[in-house]
Amino acid sequence: MTKVLYVHAKGGPPVGYALPRVAARSAVHLLALSDLPVGRTADPAGLCASVVARGDADDHDLVELIASRAREVGADAVVTFSEYAVVAVAEACRLLGLRGAGPAAALARDKRLMRAAWERHSIPQPRFRAVATDRQLHVATAELSGPLLLKAAWSAGSTAHQIIEGPADVAGAWERSRAVMTESARLGYAELHVGGAGEDFIVEEIVTGCAGEWFDGPGWGDYVSVEGVVVDGVFRPVCLSGRMPTVAPFTERAGITPAAVAAGAQARIVDLARRAVEALGLENCGTHTEIKLGADGRMWVIETAARFGGAMTVPQIEEVFGLDLVGMFTDQLLGRPADWPSRALTPADAEGAAGSLVVLAVNGEGAPWPRRHLWDSASVIRSAPVRAGSTLSVVHESSLPDGTPVPVYDPAAGANTMAGLCLLSADRPQTVVRDLTALVDALPRILPTAVAEGVRA
Repeated sequence: MTKVLYVHAKGGPPVGYALPRVAARSAVHLLALSDLPVGRTADPAGLCASVVARGDADDHDLVELIASRAREVGADAVVTFSEYAVVAVAEACRLLGLRGAGPAAALARDKRLMRAAWERHSIPQPRFRAVATDRQLHVATAELSGPLLLKAAWSAGSTAHQIIEGPADVAGAWERSRAVMTESARLGYAELHVGGAGEDFIVEEIVTGCAGEWFDGPGWGDYVSVEGVVVDGVFRPVCLSGRMPTVAPFTERAGITPAAVAAGAQARIVDLARRAVEALGLENCGTHTEIKLGADGRMWVIETAARFGGAMTVPQIEEVFGLDLVGMFTDQLLGRPADWPSRALTPADAEGAAGSLVVLAVNGEGAPWPRRHLWDSASVIRSAPVRAGSTLSVVHESSLPDGTPVPVYDPAAGANTMAGLCLLSADRPQTVVRDLTALVDALPRILPTAVAEGVRA
């Protein structure tokens, strides 16, 4: 029987979803680089041939740790779905002679390398500068046209984002972003392979999106993601996911599968994603490429990743298109045939639609809730104003325990201040947008008020 080493870390699709699908294709040995969810998913011991947690004593080279464990169990493949472990797993696979993202994996992780590669290939993107000191940030602010967005080169989940209107904002933005990266590392949301990654940043011009020219209906955000895979160096698109508008500065609130764009527009978007992925030279990996949609058909690539989309993107694709991306990718790494779509799938190929909502303590316009509330999944399910025929559930593995105070939204911390993750299924994409928009507005009425209700968010 084949053996797979599954490297678990924060981020990516819930391990309670992904692990059983890998285990259905092969014997699995689990290497946990971060804590596993407690009491919210199937017991990993029941799915895995072995479970090893990286303890405090295992502070030597992460690549060698992964490679050593793979050798010990005789792994035929090594897989991870976490943004923070992608580079280390790719390097370990190279040492072991196994299929993986390849030597260019860091280009799909470090935004400085990514943007430089796209610049060499004339890929449309916002103008940017790599910065490592506040002095370099001051210089970049003078060279670029504001307003600007400062972001950490190795971040994920919209963390450490700061908008800079002018030179007076530089010092505060620099200190705040660095502080958020330190806190993210403490929470386990940080690059695991590269030491000092929290000190690396880029600053970029903010391009103006225009959702209304791309979507036939209200409530959509002005960017999409192209979900796909690279098979032996060849990009294979799977589908497009849409978004609701972000929460300031650019925190993602909800993702919807499929994105309801016209066929001609989708073809143009997929072609740009193909160019962006091919410019990086990846070998075998999932891909998740975000593209900003502007007026008059303009587009800019924001970033890509050498892994599948996080949160519930992968489960949503399985629900509406019937594709088990985790299982198919496992087969690919093991050298088995994987029946990837011959083209990017469209809403016409879908059975219904699905979307996931990150619960943040802000209303639809991004204003903070006037009172503090407690997270309560039963109240959300019972009282959510969704249409007849729609189904709402809570992803417990990715949500706070019931009774926990909903964190005050911190624009710089992004998704680090989420309280819960909800999954909605409906008949079509526009229904998902309508239901999730209504849920955002209703949450302060649905969730119980904290005891200290006078405390304002």
